[in-house]
Amino acid sequence: MDSDGTQDARGTHANPVPRPAVPPERPATTPPGVPAPPAVPPRPGDAPPPPAGKPSVPHAGGPGAPASSAVAAWLNEPRAATAKPGIWRFGYRLPKAARTTERLAPVTVLGLFIPFVVALVLWSLWRRGGLPYQFAPLRLFTPDDWWWGGTIASPKNMEGAEARVVYDGVFFALLVLAMGRLGAWPDAVRHFVGRRPQPARALLGLLGALVALSFVFPTAFPGVGWDALPVVDPLFSLVALIAGGYELFADRLFTNSLYTVVTLLVVWPFALVGGWWPYLKERLAARRAAAEPGTPAPVERPRAEWPELRDAGQHEAADVLTADVTAGRMNDVDCARVAHAWAAGRPDFRETVLRQAGAAWTHPSGSRDLPRRTGRHDLLAHQVRIGRWVAGERAPAAYHDAGAALGTDVLGTSLLAVGPSGSGKTRTLVEPVTEALALQALTGACALVAVSSAGSPLGSDSAFDVIVRIGDPSSVHDLDPYAGCDDPDEAAAVLAEALVGDLDTVNAQSAATALAQLLGPYRAVHGRFPPLPVLRELLEGEPTALSALREAVAGDEVMRRELDARVRQAGAPGDPGRALADRLALLNRPAFADFFGGNGGNGGNGGIGGSGGRPDSGAAHRAFSLRSVAHHPLRVRVDLPERGHEEAGRLITRLVLAQFHTVVRDAGRTHFAALVLDDATGAVTAGSVRRIQRLRSQNAGVLLSLRTVADVPESLHGPLYGAVGCRMAFSGITTWDGSRFAQTWGTEWVETTEVAKHTVFADQPMTRALHALRKLVTGRAVTTDAVTVREVERERWSASQLAHEVPPGHAVLSLTTVRGEHAPPLLVDLRG
Repeated sequence: MDSDGTQDARGTHANPVPRPAVPPERPATTPPGVPAPPAVPPRPGDAPPPPAGKPSVPHAGGPGAPASSAVAAWLNEPRAATAKPGIWRFGYRLPKAARTTERLAPVTVLGLFIPFVVALVLWSLWRRGGLPYQFAPLRLFTPDDWWWGGTIASPKNMEGAEARVVYDGVFFALLVLAMGRLGAWPDAVRHFVGRRPQPARALLGLLGALVALSFVFPTAFPGVGWDALPVVDPLFSLVALIAGGYELFADRLFTNSLYTVVTLLVVWPFALVGGWWPYLKERLAARRAAAEPGTPAPVERPRAEWPELRDAGQHEAADVLTADVTAGRMNDVDCARVAHAWAAGRPDFRETVLRQAGAAWTHPSGSRDLPRRTGRHDLLAHQVRIGRWVAGERAPAAYHDAGAALGTDVLGTSLLAVGPSGSGKTRTLVEPVTEALALQALTGACALVAVSSAGSPLGSDSAFDVIVRIGDPSSVHDLDPYAGCDDPDEAAAVLAEALVGDLDTVNAQSAATALAQLLGPYRAVHGRFPPLPVLRELLEGEPTALSALREAVAGDEVMRRELDARVRQAGAPGDPGRALADRLALLNRPAFADFFGGNGGNGGNGGIGGSGGRPDSGAAHRAFSLRSVAHHPLRVRVDLPERGHEEAGRLITRLVLAQFHTVVRDAGRTHFAALVLDDATGAVTAGSVRRIQRLRSQNAGVLLSLRTVADVPESLHGPLYGAVGCRMAFSGITTWDGSRFAQTWGTEWVETTEVAKHTVFADQPMTRALHALRKLVTGRAVTTDAVTVREVERERWSASQLAHEVPPGHAVLSLTTVRGEHAPPLLVDLRG
């Protein structure tokens, strides 16, 4: 490995071969380390800004745009389909190689005319030798008395000059070929003609063919005042030389055949450029398809007419929806919700649409949109735009300056984002993704659980259905620590993962067993799981609590044996009960007295989502079970406690993550389930890493945001990067964090060109004199270039590049979809 992160393949995978001495090519695009201009002009397909004085509603085209453009942006076909992961559909520009709006480079423009001027001069000098054919544009350079008039119509002027005519034609052909080869004429033809669609391309080719024919056969075009190019006469002279005279030209058929051959030779290049034959075959195939009976030509219908419903025979429902769309009574959320219901195969689809029209299957909250949008969303593709891919050497052509977007297809493989405080993780990534998932929840296609960091809630309160404010007395909801579980072993495994999953000194399996030995007997007696304060007393071995529970289970032999086993292990070396009790003490503080079943409450099954209510406390908080997101498209936000309870906040984050892994395994769920952790510090454990790998097959995903990889145990760095499919490195990370990304993204083979200059030592006296004169004039010795092209293995992004070359407001992002498609790590501008 070299110091720049490359490995030389010379002698192993590649054989260095001397190449022509040409300078190495440099990428014409902006390198990844150079930030793009802050102001990006609008592109074709982007939603227009709202007109002044007109009401507007949020929509897929961007915040504040008119309602009509909202539905149009969703219903109309995009300019280009999402062909690659992470490419924003609306406003997507084709790669530069396929665009026709580019301007030719100044060097290319000069290359169009300089060879032409040189050709005119050479032709003029050639003609000064007395050769017999006229070319009107060259009369500026040649006296008129040097020109001999003559065409095939007057062969008397050509007799005896056949050889000179042939030489004239050969020189003209070589001159034209050299002009086209040395100049930029092929680039100009591809730029102005080759990239245009039919039939414009065929018409341009036809126009060029007519212009060329007017120079070859000027007498066939009325009003043309120039002389013929030396094409026809040299060919006829060559035939006359071979045949020994002009007697063959007396035959009109022979003469016309030669004229036909010349015409075909002139037109043939323009036919290739214009694509006449493929265009003709396409038109003939379309005519045959239209002429065949019973196969009418397909008619493209706009999405506003709901063609998928009409194809299935649901014409009445399609008419109702089309009328609502036309009248502006449906927004993009309504359209996506109805489309999702149709794709889900609702048995009462027709009756519900005829009865409720665009308001069918409204979210249980009654909301049909968010009160405020800050991002740009495409609910048809389940995407949210986060920025723009930066065109660079590493980026494929399809990603150059295209919009960067995240959707459920990539979030289903989970995403890990690492960046220091102030790098913009929350503002540019977490908040837009949370808003997009909340919108998709209104369509019935997604369930969202967002865990906010202390003091910075994600989104407005009106954008969520359930808000759990841990430690806030005004909170309406409480969090069920057992996630509505009925099985004591399952509840114990979830709670053990949250309490001691990050400890190396306690075995998670033994901790789950110790909890199950207490949860089972308590549930058998009370019909519910114990509140966390009561559970802490049992784990600490409080004699009064254990005696009361043992007396209550005296008639149940199985539960009595479970409790006796726990009593025997209490206080023994290696007992996990003490560590579990110490961790529960973090949640048994006065600030959390009314939460987690405290204050004499109930942690059992009941209330919202199957959690327990608290009849003893007057229902101060309604317990919420995270299991509800597995059955309903809910929008849930959990606000961590304020400053002073950092360790408790991390424990709650681990609890939510462990519960999420458990509840998404429920069968029968058709919607996508997403968990967003604004601060995943201390939440990643060995058990959670194993469960993250299974989420993509369970139609679920997690977004993890970290300030540094050091917040994760070092033994879990590799498994964590391997468990997630999407990885994002923000600007400002350290080289230690960058090394983890560099190892995960691996290396690639690239071709490098090395140019070495060697001094030329001449042997002959004359050559040495010329070299000395050249050195005296230029000040440099005469050298020759030795070019070596080789393949080297280079890191896609080295740790140093990630730490020092990612500009502020940018990030390096790699994506993987649930179908296995992937995008390499590319630089994305998050400022737009």
